[in-house]
Amino acid sequence: MNAVIIAVIVMVALSLCRVSVVFALIFSSILGGVLAGMPVVDTINVFTKGLGDGATIALSYAILGAFAVALSRSGIAETMAQLAISKLTGKDATEQTTKRVSFLLLVVFILAAVSSQNLIPVHIAFIPILVPPLLGLMNTLKMDRRLAACVLTFGLVGTYMFVPVGFGSIFLYDLLLKNLNIAGKDIGLVIESSIVVKSMAIPFGGMVIGLLIAYFYSYRKPRHYITQSTDPQIENGKAKGPKMVLAPWQIVMLMVALIGTVVLQLKYDSMILGGLFGFAVLSVAGVFKWQDQDSVFVEGMRMMALVGFIMISAAGFAAVMKETGHVNTLVATSMDVIGDNKGLAAFVMLLVGLFITLGIGSSFSTIPIITVIFVPIAHNLGFSPAAIVALVGTAAALGDAGSPASDSTLGPTAGLNADGQHNHIWDSVVPTFLHYNIPLIIFGWIAAMIL
Repeated sequence: MNAVIIAVIVMVALSLCRVSVVFALIFSSILGGVLAGMPVVDTINVFTKGLGDGATIALSYAILGAFAVALSRSGIAETMAQLAISKLTGKDATEQTTKRVSFLLLVVFILAAVSSQNLIPVHIAFIPILVPPLLGLMNTLKMDRRLAACVLTFGLVGTYMFVPVGFGSIFLYDLLLKNLNIAGKDIGLVIESSIVVKSMAIPFGGMVIGLLIAYFYSYRKPRHYITQSTDPQIENGKAKGPKMVLAPWQIVMLMVALIGTVVLQLKYDSMILGGLFGFAVLSVAGVFKWQDQDSVFVEGMRMMALVGFIMISAAGFAAVMKETGHVNTLVATSMDVIGDNKGLAAFVMLLVGLFITLGIGSSFSTIPIITVIFVPIAHNLGFSPAAIVALVGTAAALGDAGSPASDSTLGPTAGLNADGQHNHIWDSVVPTFLHYNIPLIIFGWIAAMIL
């Protein structure tokens, strides 16, 4: 058995058994390294060096968590949520009103997720700021947070798969198209940029169907949560002290903090700088007491701690998997058993892509690995250029939704688990895996066979 396959299976199995994801990643990476013939000491050294790749992103989200808690002290998000709740619990409230507000809230989530990939390309940085203040409203609506996780992940993954702007442009053109043409250069395969988006339409349609199944069937029933807050100044949904009323100049400063956070992140490609700026502005504006700065900062970092440690551990796991050399071996040996069967070849390629991305946690990192071998084989088997685009693009995206180590599942968990009532594996990873990876395999295979 291939060391990468075993490591990924063990990592997923331990996570499903509610073993800490951090422990599962560490144990599985060591196991994979040893099975690949690496000495334990070398495996640990590679894992340790790889941790640095996840440290920056982990610190970024810790600081964004601090900014999110500071923002909650302003009371604006709470006020907006309370207005919505009052309409839902008032005399004129109806079941239709609840459904309408639930739908509008999900629309807000999906629009924010889509925009985070192109219009304001902050990726998952918006989630710890937008989602936690709305958990009380979601509880009142009895909205299943698994549905919210599916909606957020759809916006994060589906957008870069199909919309060629922002991160989508990087995935579709800078990575997918570029690597396909590099791999096809020696065999005379040239893929035009005009067919890339068209080729990914069918796999993207699979994700749309998965989202519709989640909304209309899987998670349509109400789910009950206990309303609570991560903010120590709020107890049982109510502020301990008098409600804060912002002066006009403080509202202006709050807008400056929000806009400045986004602008600085985009200008300097640094979530750390953006989060620090937002936190500093809110502090100067008096949104919270000066002497409470440390407690607010620590509270925010605590909220994001689990996600941060998973991201750091996932970077170490990915480093070990790459160092084993078994990723390329997995791709190569899988192709040896296919023969001339195009249908089987398409299925095996998609399955291999799923395993690689589940382990590495990044579809962007998977493309350079699989194109080198997938392209010549697909070309020799007679797949058209459009089919090759769909096959490799889907194989790379598979596993991004549904991987315990992917930021497309860690991001939603960061926001939805702010009050400790959303399990990363069973409420984010499993729902997104079932609703997106299975349709992607089916529709990716269909696209490869008919294009």
